[in-house]
Amino acid sequence: MIEQQNPFDDETLAFRVLINEREQYSLWPAFAPVPAGWQSVAGPMPRAQAIDYIETHWLAMQPAAV
Repeated sequence: MIEQQNPFDDETLAFRVLINEREQYSLWPAFAPVPAGWQSVAGPMPRAQAIDYIETHWLAMQPAAV
């Protein structure tokens, strides 16, 4: 049996950085459609670069008031 890798952990894929109205960030595989309520702010880019983007820009983990 072949074990499939979670696409969110796959270093070979390109990723987008998404943000929602509460200013929460998400790492998102570039092949997947952007879910409702989220918008792309960066990418597609390598996974490590997307994580660096999130760590640089998401300074307050508490969601913003809506």
